[in-house]
Amino acid sequence: MSFRLAAYAVCIKDGRVLLAHHMTGNWTLPGGRVEHAEDPFDAVVREVAEETGCDAVVEHLLGVDSRVIPAAERNVPGDGPHQNVGIFYQVRLTGGRLRPEPNGETAESVWTPIPDVTGLRRSSLVDIGLALAQARPATGHVPPVPVGDLIQH
Repeated sequence: MSFRLAAYAVCIKDGRVLLAHHMTGNWTLPGGRVEHAEDPFDAVVREVAEETGCDAVVEHLLGVDSRVIPAAERNVPGDGPHQNVGIFYQVRLTGGRLRPEPNGETAESVWTPIPDVTGLRRSSLVDIGLALAQARPATGHVPPVPVGDLIQH
C-alpha cells in the first residue's frame, strides 16, 4: 500500500472558498505532499504559494483526515490501495496574485461561492475541509465523505 502525508489550505473569505482547478479536471483545495523532513505547517504555506501565487499565513489547525483508497478506485490503473493522510489548516492570504501554477498541475485558482461548490466535480478533500471549517470539531475529525458522482478521490 502506498502512503502520502499532505497539508491542505482552507481559505474562506466573504462566503467564498479558494479552490484550485487541477489538470485532471477536478477542483480541490490548495495543498499537497509534505516533503521528507518538512513540517506540515510549512508545507501548506509552500503549497499555497506554488499553486496559487499567493502568500498565506496559517491561522488555525482544523483537523486531520485519513482515508484508504481501494485499488479499484485509484486514478492510476494497476496501482494497489493508497492511504492519504491530510492535515487541514485554516489559512489567510496576505499577498500575491492568483495565477496558474508554473509547470505544475494547477491550471487556475478561483474564489468560489461556497453554495456553488456542490455543483463542481471536486476532490472529497474540498468537502472535508469545508466540514472541518464549519463544524470546528474538538476532535479535529469529521465523518468520511463518500465518493461518487461529482465527488472524487
